Amino acid sequence: MSTGTNADTSADTERPELPLFAGLWDDAALFPPGNAPMAEAVPAHRVYRTEWFADFVRHFLVGVAHLPDLIALADPEAPLRVVLVAPGGPATVGPAVRTIMDTPGLLLEGIEVAGDGEIGKAVAALHEHLPEMTAGYVEVLKGAGLDADLDNLAGTYGRPKFRTGGTAAHAFPNEAELAAFVHACRVREMPFKVTAGLHNAVRHTDPTTGFEHHGYLNLMLATHHAVAGAEPDALADLLAIRDSAELTRMAHGLTVPERTRLRGYLTSYGTCSVAEPLQDALTLGLLGQPPHTR
Repeated sequence: MSTGTNADTSADTERPELPLFAGLWDDAALFPPGNAPMAEAVPAHRVYRTEWFADFVRHFLVGVAHLPDLIALADPEAPLRVVLVAPGGPATVGPAVRTIMDTPGLLLEGIEVAGDGEIGKAVAALHEHLPEMTAGYVEVLKGAGLDADLDNLAGTYGRPKFRTGGTAAHAFPNEAELAAFVHACRVREMPFKVTAGLHNAVRHTDPTTGFEHHGYLNLMLATHHAVAGAEPDALADLLAIRDSAELTRMAHGLTVPERTRLRGYLTSYGTCSVAEPLQDALTLGLLGQPPHTR
């Protein structure tokens, strides 16, 4: 299985943003609330792979239910690297993996499967169907069972995946719940990914829905402090900061080794819009200006 981040620190002097942003965004355009049609999502992802920000976009996420539409667009001359998402649980993994592996033009890079309180079954599915050099993730739930779920994942092919948002208020963990997850992963030395809700860099309240969104910059800084030994309360305080200038200052203060270490834990996150988080990073000065604007 692959581990850590795909950041290339050899290019640090030319592109100092790489250790922090390389492979950060998984393209989840097919998923809510974006719900992009396959005929739009695949061409858009192919364009991302040719743009100046290509190093920051990891893989194309496809749900089991979306596979028939994806197969129709598969191009053996331009293979698409995909991560299979199996929200229906372990039983759906095997047939979907075989479908991808048998389709010219599709390359399986990973599997994400819902744990649904049955971590053992999810792990068994990964051990049975996860090809070599691919990553496996099991979605764990916030709350009282979190530690037990992570303990059951330790030493297996599965890494934890944690939901940070969705289409309803209850899908968003509060600061303490997200801090507990980050801290628990650090204690167990487990790389993790998160999904949903991280549209912007900074913690905020959505003016339309009223949902409390976490910021991906908050999460990155909380992960850094977890690596440095901070306790959950301190991590929750970082996740609650809404001052973009303060967060940006803290991010600029991270050394290259610190950036690399935190990304060794926070491997990526799924976003239905690559453009939104990218624009925030540019606006806050976290990324260098695109080549055509220099």
